[in-house]
Amino acid sequence: MAVVALVEDDPRIRHAVVRALTDLGHAVESFTSGMAALEHIVKNPPDVVVLDLGLPDVDGTQLLQLLRGVSDVPVIVATARDDESEVIATLDRGADDYVVKPFSGGQLDARIRAVLRRSGAEADPTLVVGDLVIDVRGREAVLGGDPLPLTRREFDVLAYLAQRAGEVVSKRELLADVWRQPWSGDKTVDVHLSWLRRKLGETAAKPRYLHTVRGVGVKLVAPPP
Repeated sequence: MAVVALVEDDPRIRHAVVRALTDLGHAVESFTSGMAALEHIVKNPPDVVVLDLGLPDVDGTQLLQLLRGVSDVPVIVATARDDESEVIATLDRGADDYVVKPFSGGQLDARIRAVLRRSGAEADPTLVVGDLVIDVRGREAVLGGDPLPLTRREFDVLAYLAQRAGEVVSKRELLADVWRQPWSGDKTVDVHLSWLRRKLGETAAKPRYLHTVRGVGVKLVAPPP
C-alpha cells in the first residue's frame, strides 16, 4: 500500500482514480487545486504524487517546479497533454513518469509501483502487527493463522490502521482517507470499528488490537505477549 496524493480538478476523473487506486490497496488523498496540494504535501509527505497539469489556480508544470524546490517525492504527471515536447519538458523539470489520459487504474498502479521501486520507497505489501498479518495486494487478513472474513470496507480500515500501527488515527482521518467523505459526525466509522473488533475477537471494553484514545481517535497495536 502506498499513500498517494492525487492532484486533479476534474471530479469525474478524480473520483474514478480514487476508487481504482483504493480498490488496489492504496490510501489516496485528493486535491482539486495546486497550492492546497503543495501545502499538504510539504507538511505530510505522501509516497507518491499523481499530478494533473491543467489545474484551476496554477499550471501543473509550475507546481512541479515549486514542489521540486522543497521535496524529492516521486511525481507521476497524469494529463491529457500528449505533445512530445511537453512530455520531454515535464520530465526535464523533475517528473518521474508521464502518463497520458485516458489510462486505466491498473496502468497507473503499475507506474506507481515502478517509480517507488526506483526510489526505494515502495511500501511493504504485507503488514504484520502481532499475530495479525495483512496481505495488502491480495486483500487478505489472517489472525493467528486463521483467515478473517472481512468486508471490503472492514479490510480497508484495518489495512489503513496497520500501515500506521501504533499511531493514533482520528475518525475524521478515517472517514476522509478510507471513505473519501468529509466529516459529518455520523456513526459510520464507529459502526465499522465495532464490526472489526468483533471479528478480531475483542470489544471496546476489552481491547487487544484496536484501542480507543478518548477524544482523539483509535490506534492499532500488537497485544502484549
